[in-house]
Amino acid sequence: MPKKKSSTRKKRVSNKSFKSRVGQTIKKLAIYSFVIGGILLSLYTFYLNSIIKEKFEGRLWDIPAKVYARSLEIYPGSSLSAKQLQKELLLAGYRKDKKPSTQGSFSINKQVIDVVTREFSFPDGDEVSRKLRIKFSSNQVKSIYDLSRRRSISLIRLDPAQIGSIHPKLHEDRLLLTQQQVPNKLKEVLLAVEDRGFYDHYGIDPKGIIRAIWTNIKAGATVQGGSTLTQQLVKNYFLSRERTLVRKLNEAIMSLLLEYHYSKDEILTAYINEVYLGQDGRRAVHGFALASEFYFKRPIQQLSTAQIALLAGLVKGPSWYNPRSHEDRALKRRNTVLKVMLGQQLLTKNQYQRALKSSLGVSRRLSYSSSRFPAFLDSVKNQLQQDYDQDDLKKKGLNIFTTFDPKVQWAAEYALSERLKYTNKKLAKNLQGAIVVSRRNSAEILAIVGGKDSQEGSFNRAINAHRQIGSLIKPAIYLTAFEQQYTLASVLNDTSFSAKSSKGKYWQPKNYDKKEHGQVPLHVALAKSYNLSTARLGMEIGVDKVLNTVRKLGAATDALPYPSVLLGSIALSPLQVTQMYQTIADQGFYSPLHSIISVQDEQNEPVQRYPIKVERRIDENLMYLLNANLQEVVSMGTGKGLARYLSQANQLAGKTGTTNNLRDSWFAGYGQNLVGVVWMGRDDNKSAGLTGSSGALRVWGLMMKQLDVGKLEQNQPKGIKWHWVDSKNQLTLSGKCNNAEYLPFVKGTEPSNKRSCQSGKVQKKYSKNWFEQLFE
Repeated sequence: MPKKKSSTRKKRVSNKSFKSRVGQTIKKLAIYSFVIGGILLSLYTFYLNSIIKEKFEGRLWDIPAKVYARSLEIYPGSSLSAKQLQKELLLAGYRKDKKPSTQGSFSINKQVIDVVTREFSFPDGDEVSRKLRIKFSSNQVKSIYDLSRRRSISLIRLDPAQIGSIHPKLHEDRLLLTQQQVPNKLKEVLLAVEDRGFYDHYGIDPKGIIRAIWTNIKAGATVQGGSTLTQQLVKNYFLSRERTLVRKLNEAIMSLLLEYHYSKDEILTAYINEVYLGQDGRRAVHGFALASEFYFKRPIQQLSTAQIALLAGLVKGPSWYNPRSHEDRALKRRNTVLKVMLGQQLLTKNQYQRALKSSLGVSRRLSYSSSRFPAFLDSVKNQLQQDYDQDDLKKKGLNIFTTFDPKVQWAAEYALSERLKYTNKKLAKNLQGAIVVSRRNSAEILAIVGGKDSQEGSFNRAINAHRQIGSLIKPAIYLTAFEQQYTLASVLNDTSFSAKSSKGKYWQPKNYDKKEHGQVPLHVALAKSYNLSTARLGMEIGVDKVLNTVRKLGAATDALPYPSVLLGSIALSPLQVTQMYQTIADQGFYSPLHSIISVQDEQNEPVQRYPIKVERRIDENLMYLLNANLQEVVSMGTGKGLARYLSQANQLAGKTGTTNNLRDSWFAGYGQNLVGVVWMGRDDNKSAGLTGSSGALRVWGLMMKQLDVGKLEQNQPKGIKWHWVDSKNQLTLSGKCNNAEYLPFVKGTEPSNKRSCQSGKVQKKYSKNWFEQLFE
């Protein structure tokens, strides 16, 4: 028996020993796990910490580049109506008030506009805000009066309209506020609604979560959030939207780290700039500053209490409470926020009642897409890409000041749409158009229409559509001929012929009217756009030389010197054609077309200016001859239809263009101030059923009727002399004989044979010919 007891005791000791060893092992594993977990958590925390410091201390946000129109300068006598100024002000984001008192507001009463201008930093200096009264008479500015200083003003410059942005991939947009710029009322409302314990917690607030649940139960609605503002900032700025335990853990750790490194005011300001508050097409509206402009068209500092309450209420759900789409929901949400403000003693009962009775006050929606004028913005991007990296354009908040003129753009868009209205409905359905307008003396691009549907993302025909230019090439042919001693009085042979190509094919051009005109003076051949005489001339002087002239005029082309080039078989875009005619209009001076004046950084410091580059490419004497001849096109040639639209048409210059089977309709024209090119046709390259005269010319005329194109004034070079000539017999005459023509010549190129008017041949009653009328 004693041996049995001993055996039992040994078993008990053995069991205790085993349990002890297991317990010790578990403890060790727990300690090791805790230590390893702590190390891993520390390493992970260190990793999250590096992310926070790197992003929060670097560039917090990608700020899109903002693209501005030209500034509008107004002075007594300037060509501007009250309605036109109102349109410009609305485009620039000004709001219409009965009694304008804050920056960016105006009123209109018949021929009087009162406006409070906005202060603005221009590349060449700052403009202060002014309260002005502008009076109009007969579509002109009559007077400008400073209501604050009580004195007349000779010139004012309005802040330009933002016409587009160059966005990051996410299409986020925001206006940044500094700590000093954030209104106290906004801070108070946000903390009351979103995080009352903000200045007491360390990033996460368990008590706040419990308090929010209880408050929402009592209110019967969600009036207070459970997450702290710090957590919301971390969630929106650093993390994805997925709902997982890992993300919640990251949110908690990063909130603590953010609070450790940065002050409460820094965190609150970052939140105010980051929070998502709405959507405008593809553009996401972030931050209260941009939301204020987006919903109310005024700076955040000028908002009423009710308006601030509305914005604060949007934090909970910008789409659900969108005041433009869901006015009732937005009103209810705003009133809930106002009630919270009353409960937190941020409002008196009287203030609360007044705010409660006020309307939402949301402005009519404007298009704040990445571009209101996408065709012009394409031109801006193309120019910027030569000097800037894409990331810089999309992230560094550059301010880009352009040459864009809204008045010219609207005139171009209107002219194209009106012409399409009155075109055969069958044709108009598939008909398209493109327009480019530039300033003659500076090569500034003022307007671009890329198609009849000027929407973002649509095909930009003005820049990207390359179409055969038809007779628009003819000025280059005649200019080349002038270089080889041809004159306006040279006689050309306008009869049929055929040319054999190297492949054995025959090219047989024809005139548009299917007729032959025999012997014609050179200036008549261009004015009437005769194909036969022009093609013969081009073959004689050399197609390769004609193409060299096209390139000298500024149109880059790799076309081969086939005879068909002489009738415009080369394909160019409307922008390239504008460059050609820009050089012609500026009397042989080549200036690259450009759409940017200067670039500033986000601190309004100048980064780059774009001075005008000028290069003499064509002799001034030859350009004088060509410009005179292109005026004849409009006064008595294929462009004479302009007289239906413009009383001064015979003092403008231009050229029509039509391609085979009426596929393309072109007109390129210019006056003293403006150069414009219009193309009409179909994208599928089928017949448009329009000639240059019946299509594009009419659009051009309707457009320029609304603008100050200016009467063309040519300064006669010293190398030019006018003579009375008999072109048919190649004679220089002594005076105004019968059938005489008064033409300009480069000195020494006039007909060498001279003759006095024979007896009885002198014209008794003489009426001035078109040349004399133009240059008298």
